[in-house]
Amino acid sequence: MAGIGCCCSSTLSSRSILGTASLVLEIHRGGTVTTRPIRRRNLGIKAEVNYVNAEEAKKLIAVDGYTILDVRDNTQYNRAHIKECHHVPLFIENKDNDIGTIVYRQLHNNFSGLFYGLPFTKPNPDFVRSIKSQFSPESKLLLVCQEGLRSAGAATKLEEAGFQNIACITSGLQSVKPGTFDSVGSTELQDAGKAGLVQVQGKISAVIETLLICALIVITLFPEQAEKILQMVPTS
Repeated sequence: MAGIGCCCSSTLSSRSILGTASLVLEIHRGGTVTTRPIRRRNLGIKAEVNYVNAEEAKKLIAVDGYTILDVRDNTQYNRAHIKECHHVPLFIENKDNDIGTIVYRQLHNNFSGLFYGLPFTKPNPDFVRSIKSQFSPESKLLLVCQEGLRSAGAATKLEEAGFQNIACITSGLQSVKPGTFDSVGSTELQDAGKAGLVQVQGKISAVIETLLICALIVITLFPEQAEKILQMVPTS
């Protein structure tokens, strides 16, 4: 009568905080015992991004040694940026010449680009790689952008890449009061996102408002002279 083979298995597990490693014991015919590991995915520790206001950001820089990383596009960065900051844009100018990109770029330039001065951009494929070449995962980085959205997106990418000490300024540089940081550029940090016809319209409105106030002062303080000036205006 042929022998009846048997094979049974037993599992021994060892656990840790970061994950679980297991060994499977297999008993084969003839009493042979073998083991094989069960590979399980380790659970990574995820860092929590620290969102701060401008004053808290200054403390992180001065006391805790955080380095400022500006993730805005080149246009806004050149208008105004914090002194001694590092610059790695999350988005770069899109100069691709395929048909779809050309159409979208033209539409963008006729609206957002014309009225708000926003460049036509695309995600920077070298963003994380560029930062890794300059900083270690243990580096303390304070991410800044104009409105706070890009810095939050950049924080997510760096968090996934293993960076543990990340902070962002809530609402971005547009919420920073003049003089809070030493800056470089042709305008204040909070105004670096303003351009295009909207900015021109704002300046025209300010000029018209000033002229109206001056006219009101002249009419109030010098009514006779104001009446003579009005009489000089040709009527239809």
